[in-house]
Amino acid sequence: MAVWDSIERKRNFFLEFSHLDTVCFKADLQLLSRQYSHELHIIQIDNASAHKLDSSELPDNVILLFHPPACPSVNPTERVWEYLKDFLAGSVFSNLDELRTKVQEILASFTARVIGFLTGWSWI
Repeated sequence: MAVWDSIERKRNFFLEFSHLDTVCFKADLQLLSRQYSHELHIIQIDNASAHKLDSSELPDNVILLFHPPACPSVNPTERVWEYLKDFLAGSVFSNLDELRTKVQEILASFTARVIGFLTGWSWI
């Protein structure tokens, strides 16, 4: 199987929360777990305090993989944000709702190939 074949099968899962804390992170993991209940999810995250959950709070099909502190270069999410910000560069929005709508449009346009390119590093 070619690398691109496997990348094409990747799906996107984006949620928006008003803030980031342990309650929101736990809710995010629960929703992901239910959405794709027959799959194992290994999620690479940083060591933010919001990401600290007791193992009993994790869904059975979720494994958290912590990368070293202060290493944004090994965080795939940082590459997604960098790519997203390129679409927003030079834009001016009248309010937060306009920005939110634009971000949602951009995220919806990301293909599996784009997500795979941004996050699918062979060394992860």
